[in-house]
Amino acid sequence: MSNLSLPLGAKGSGRARYAAAMEMYAKGQISPAMLEVYRIASARDGQDPAPMLAEIGVGDVMPKASAADHVARLIDEADRYIATLPGRGVAEVRAGLNTWRGGDVRVTPQANAVVNQHLSAALAPLRATHLALAQAIEGAAPHLTWITYDGYPLEEIGTDFAKGHAYASLIGEAGNVSAQDYDLGIFLIAPHVLYRDHHHAAPELYAPLTGPHGWRFGPHTPLITKPAHHPVWNDAHRPHMTKVGPTPFLALFGWIQDVRQVAQVIPAPDWPALEALRLE
Repeated sequence: MSNLSLPLGAKGSGRARYAAAMEMYAKGQISPAMLEVYRIASARDGQDPAPMLAEIGVGDVMPKASAADHVARLIDEADRYIATLPGRGVAEVRAGLNTWRGGDVRVTPQANAVVNQHLSAALAPLRATHLALAQAIEGAAPHLTWITYDGYPLEEIGTDFAKGHAYASLIGEAGNVSAQDYDLGIFLIAPHVLYRDHHHAAPELYAPLTGPHGWRFGPHTPLITKPAHHPVWNDAHRPHMTKVGPTPFLALFGWIQDVRQVAQVIPAPDWPALEALRLE
């Protein structure tokens, strides 16, 4: 992805675009006036050079990012975000990410009704705190293979979750970048949905980008409300449950091994009450 096409708002992108413009100027590809526009815009990462370019009578020379560029940008921003998180699992997820990220990016877009309905609302609060990551998700979303998982028995997982979630693998055996026994992706659940108690062999990091949401780690344990940006690490076969709040649940996730093992639902008697619950 050319540095000139870095998304507006990404940290350091203004200077990176100016450096790319200087390289183009040295090759005789742009005029001194166009270079000056990028110099002025370099002071603010979110400043769009296009209006100033229009004032001097030229179009924006910023090349359009390809679908693969958008996916690669999201992987980069996901790594930057996860690197800021405290706690267990972060190092392991980043180690796998950096092992596999250099592979070819394949793009097989698959739209999803849950994404169409809820992604925009999930990104709105993220823009206020992590603009570059929000822009990267928005840019990559149309190029991802979004899946509503149907591997759970419907009578066990419940209709609300079965119809109210979607995920996309960025790096994994079915991801945009191929990997073995590793999965990094993005997960979206509609507001107020209960993702019932379950467990799986894969050790798992959740990096929630929205909140608040409710969590518990086994039937009969208390529901804990967590805000956005508080990671959750689940050891292999640790029971866990998520109750989505009024904002759609949007999270990065990482599975570091045993990714082919199927998850299993853990029955609990209080699901009807939890599904009716509305978090504030």
